[in-house]
Amino acid sequence: MRDRLTAPDGRIMRATKTPALPAMTNTAADTSPAAYLHRLDWRGVVPPQPDAATLDALVLAHTAAIPFENLDPMRTRAVDISPAGVFGKLVGERRGGYCFEHSRLFADMLRAFGYTVRELAARVVWNQPEGAITPQQHMVLDVDTPDGARLVDVGFGGLTVTAALSWTPDAEQATPHGLNRLLLDGDEWRLQARIAGEWKPLYRLRRTPMHACDYVAANYYLSTHPESVFVNNLMLARAAPDKRWALFNRELAEHGADGRTVRTTLRDLPHLLQVMETGFRLQVRDQPDLAARLGRLFEG
Repeated sequence: MRDRLTAPDGRIMRATKTPALPAMTNTAADTSPAAYLHRLDWRGVVPPQPDAATLDALVLAHTAAIPFENLDPMRTRAVDISPAGVFGKLVGERRGGYCFEHSRLFADMLRAFGYTVRELAARVVWNQPEGAITPQQHMVLDVDTPDGARLVDVGFGGLTVTAALSWTPDAEQATPHGLNRLLLDGDEWRLQARIAGEWKPLYRLRRTPMHACDYVAANYYLSTHPESVFVNNLMLARAAPDKRWALFNRELAEHGADGRTVRTTLRDLPHLLQVMETGFRLQVRDQPDLAARLGRLFEG
């Protein structure tokens, strides 16, 4: 699959019935770490060693292989965030997902590789006014390594952090796709990204461990509520070693490692479907309900 987005003309581009709540399980499903590594096209040591360098490599491989996508919420399908449901979708069906799915899969696989993982909840403040109080609707991970604990987030869409971050206040930390830093105010941490020369806030969190059941209500709201941003918009993202792509409805952005961004407005549904397949590695044809929902993006 190519890592360049190509338009159909050859140019290189840089609520209704309430859905049922999906079942939750309290025990991990019988999933295969080997199948997950195959999904990543993992080229490292097998099994991966539970150290900091391998963690960074796993984060980068995961975000390159498995896209961020919200195709189920767009169809008001309640997202199944059980271990078996997430593994079956992201690995078995070669789909993508949003934060609860990415972080659930990554947490389960890291534990299988010998890491100690705590699951956390964050308050997203990206594009929010200063001082805004938002719900805890984002899942991230706190992972132990021999070099200290790391913040890991493989599911923040177009601004996903593509390396693990040390819990070190005020330190600029380089990732394959830019700079991040963590600030500490009392017991609350704030994650920021360096964008166009400015530090922009992404989310706030405390290092208080959560449980799988703590994410059920937020996941159900975000995947089914008629006012949810995930129900009302198409959001896709994927990272490659030297660039990343983000799609919001019809607006595509390709962010290069050199800091340059190429923006394209998609023309029609065939153009969108091709971009989804070539850039985001999503097989989306022969799904009439999805095509109908995506087609509405070009109405009016």
